[in-house]
Amino acid sequence: MTDVDSFIERYDGEQRKILSHLHSILANELELLPKIRFKVPFYYRRSWICYLNPIKRHSIEFCFLRGNELSNEQGLLKSNGRKQVYGLEIDELSGLPEAQLKEVIHEALILDDSVPYSVKRKKDS
Repeated sequence: MTDVDSFIERYDGEQRKILSHLHSILANELELLPKIRFKVPFYYRRSWICYLNPIKRHSIEFCFLRGNELSNEQGLLKSNGRKQVYGLEIDELSGLPEAQLKEVIHEALILDDSVPYSVKRKKDS
């Protein structure tokens, strides 16, 4: 059992279903490398693509680390006051807009493949 599998097993009910489903898409279908970082599962290719964050009692926030660079044509992603990371809060698996979400994931993968991630730091004055 991997660290991410152990992480998912700690949850139950709808959170576990959502985590398992998204993990399967990201790790199995898209072959992204899952790793536990900052106590949650992150998924990598060339750089960090996204992470799954259990929030509240029954929700999962599916976050994209370069969300500010994505088109968000589907209107799924919210910044929640963050400058770079954008995410989607998922309450139940049956309401998951899977086709639209896969479009966002594929756009994030294209971005990761074509535009290297660089840290934009403010210059000291």
